[in-house]
Amino acid sequence: MSNSKQFDASMNPAELYLEEIFTDQKIGSIRRLTPVTPAGEPDPERQVLYMGSTQVMSPMGALPINFPLEADSIGEAAEKFGAEAEAAVERTAKELEELRREQASKIVVPGQGGGPGGMGGMGGMGGSGIIT
Repeated sequence: MSNSKQFDASMNPAELYLEEIFTDQKIGSIRRLTPVTPAGEPDPERQVLYMGSTQVMSPMGALPINFPLEADSIGEAAEKFGAEAEAAVERTAKELEELRREQASKIVVPGQGGGPGGMGGMGGMGGSGIIT
């Protein structure tokens, strides 16, 4: 067993944000991330960030969609929400389609797993049984 650390759960106190959530209770929410100092005071040296969040229904259930909103105020973030949400949904749909294509391109050939009853032990046809 290795002594190397697999997961580092430490936080950087110089990169903390106060998180506030705004919602219209219909389509989604906007998170305002206000940078703070290690003492919890507002940090004017760093920029306030806005993140949009919505969800779409998929055959597997609700799929969360998160996306950045380039804005200087919560009002501006709300105005940009719709267009950015649509773009994020389109990007997610393209990524899911690509994953589906990758999975569909893996053809499993029966008997190539090398297990009993298959052709893996006959004729020297070893391998994983997956053609990519």
